Amino acid sequence: MSLNLNRPRNNLLDKPLSKGKNEVSLSVFALLFSEMVQYSQSKSNSITELHEILHEMGYDVGTRVTDLYIVRDKNSKRETRLINILLFIKGTIWKNLFGKEADKLEHANDDERIYYIIEKEPLVNKFISVPKDKNSINCAQFIAGIVQAILHFSGFPCQVGAHHHKGTTYRIIFEDAVIARDKQLEEK
Repeated sequence: MSLNLNRPRNNLLDKPLSKGKNEVSLSVFALLFSEMVQYSQSKSNSITELHEILHEMGYDVGTRVTDLYIVRDKNSKRETRLINILLFIKGTIWKNLFGKEADKLEHANDDERIYYIIEKEPLVNKFISVPKDKNSINCAQFIAGIVQAILHFSGFPCQVGAHHHKGTTYRIIFEDAVIARDKQLEEK
């Protein structure tokens, strides 16, 4: 019996990886996020600390997904205009992370540095039961951290927080330099 070393091998490891679905089971996400919230509660002494921990966890996620989405959806071209990056987050990022676009993007009337992304029912608040004595807990701070990281690493330094208003509102306060740069780009 002779061995034929030139024949193609049908080994599982030789086959290319299939792309498959880019979806995660909702129940798996809910379980994982619930564990993250419980872990955060065990490490915090106040609601403010809990919000900070969730925000930091979201920021870590945002730092990892920024380049992925820019390479995948923008062909490695980063946005330079403020409104374009906000629309990219409201649309593309939200669709990829949560399966749908955010409900609204608004600009504050009284301060040119403030924008709002509004979502009626964030996925992260959907399956979290909050005790009556702690009704100010907003797990959407996790998403606020993601948004802040994406904006920071795209060159738009800001502060992002989640607030209960019209569902959940993510308030984005950009640094003055971002607004000045955007005005310069408008003039060109």
